[in-house]
Amino acid sequence: MKVLIPSPLLSYTASREVLASGATLADLLVDLERQYPGLRFRVIDEQDRMRPHMRFFVNGEQVFDLSRSLRPADEVQIVQALSGG
Repeated sequence: MKVLIPSPLLSYTASREVLASGATLADLLVDLERQYPGLRFRVIDEQDRMRPHMRFFVNGEQVFDLSRSLRPADEVQIVQALSGG
């Protein structure tokens, strides 16, 4: 499926759009790690939870659960939340 990558992670993928597969969001992240070593740790912490500054969207809907089921035609977008003042 198509995965949209945020600018801060382009050093891993060299492309804003990549292809990956997985039955769940967690599986998809494992496939992304296989293809782009180091990327998963930037979005998932040591307890296998989404990092607070990362957001995941499946077909435009924000997802909070790594066990979310995915279909091959889905589009996943990873977004890095920005903060500051």
